Amino acid sequence: MAQRCGLSACIITFNECDRIEACLRSLEFCEEIIVVDSHSTDGTRERAAALGARVIERDWPGYRSQKQFAVEAASHDWVLCLDADERVSAPLRAQIEQLRAGGFAGLAGCSLPRITDYFGRFLRHGNAYPDRLVRLFDRRRGRWVGDEIHENTRVEGRVARLSGHLEHYAYRSLADHQRRMQRYAELMAAALYARGKRCGLGRVLANPAWRFVRGYGLRLGFLDGWRGLVFALIESNYVRRKYLQLYFLSRGLPL
Repeated sequence: MAQRCGLSACIITFNECDRIEACLRSLEFCEEIIVVDSHSTDGTRERAAALGARVIERDWPGYRSQKQFAVEAASHDWVLCLDADERVSAPLRAQIEQLRAGGFAGLAGCSLPRITDYFGRFLRHGNAYPDRLVRLFDRRRGRWVGDEIHENTRVEGRVARLSGHLEHYAYRSLADHQRRMQRYAELMAAALYARGKRCGLGRVLANPAWRFVRGYGLRLGFLDGWRGLVFALIESNYVRRKYLQLYFLSRGLPL
């Protein structure tokens, strides 16, 4: 009989005191919860420690590096990586528990469908869903890779596709969503430029339009009502900002 695996949950935080409790409570089935915090000022570390997490305070090196550090700090080889604004749903927990009871036999990782809450209702269409991510994996065969922004995991071996949702409570307000997308656009443009990517005005005009058409039309974002429209508009604006920033960088113009 396969031996039940230990499981470490790995979370990175910065000023997430209002959301960290719900995240940690959804992870109570894990043997260990690690929170790597980049000097929060709102009591996040204290709240996480009070809820039983092992808290490590560390300077911010970027998303990918911070998440990989958390994985390497874990006590168990199987890790479940979450952001503070994410929660494991009951169906997802049941699926993970079932696989873990069998020692994750034959698997190197699992991909999870992430579903985003948007002003009180989950988005079930468009570019937002299903946002399938490999967040549960054997760290001996997987790691965080890519840029420091929009990082991803790479796993060598068989990856199971789970159906239980990873719930994502990303945006506190419309302004929060817009500010976050603006920051991501700046970071992504800088990362693309550093990799030698350049762009002309054609991409500045065409790529945002295509993102909107793909998400709102082809992927049926309109079925999410006004929420789907707002999400598609902000996402399109993110693409416009990213390529406009890259256009200026490409020509040595001041930002």
